[in-house]
Amino acid sequence: MLTRRTVVFGMAAMPMMFSAARAAGPVIDTVPTSAGELTILPLNHATFILMLGQHVLYVDPAKVDFTGQPAPTGILITHAHGDHFDPDNLLRIAGNAPLVVTEEVMGKLPEALKAHASVLHNGDSGSLDGIAVTAVPAYNSSPDKAKFHPKGVGNGYVLDLGDRRVYVAGDTEDIPEMAALTGIDIAFLPMNQPYTMTPEQAAAAIEAFRPKIVYPYHYRGTDLQRLAALVGDRTELRLRDWYAGG
Repeated sequence: MLTRRTVVFGMAAMPMMFSAARAAGPVIDTVPTSAGELTILPLNHATFILMLGQHVLYVDPAKVDFTGQPAPTGILITHAHGDHFDPDNLLRIAGNAPLVVTEEVMGKLPEALKAHASVLHNGDSGSLDGIAVTAVPAYNSSPDKAKFHPKGVGNGYVLDLGDRRVYVAGDTEDIPEMAALTGIDIAFLPMNQPYTMTPEQAAAAIEAFRPKIVYPYHYRGTDLQRLAALVGDRTELRLRDWYAGG
């Protein structure tokens, strides 16, 4: 994967599986890595937590109550839409954790958080809380949907967590840059209309870049079983209830 530039962000520290059935509520999953167990906690829609050792990464912490959750040691934000980015909530939860954001999000961050935030553009690589991260494109490729997520504005992210490569797609369709990804162990793929992918597009993307484990997310109003039928046993599809809290 091409990298235009490399930057390093601040470090902070702080002290089951099924293929085609939807969980009854939030499920905490684990995946073994060379650095220990990676814990995956879906919270709501596009918001989740990744935990590995001392690392606690909040992904798109929008309008979600984080009471009882461990404090973040790093925060990723894919773009500025309200279901991914909530400045008021960030002020409550971020503390001194470093943030990786888009240029648009940086412009909308509360002043108190800007000193802890750094921008990655599509193709940039860096480090967040000691974890390697690369920003990849996330956009609508269909001409009639380009207004939702224009090319070059939002990010997806590829994270190296131990020996596992984790892809957070953000809001996107099945774009060529997604199809070109290699070595992805875990992928979080959005699937709702008219903003991201259809089940057919998501299945085509899975066929193209062959992630080992897939979490459909950001799927409100979408039939997950349609995706399960299209994917079959080509990958491990983890269908979780990302809307248990409403």
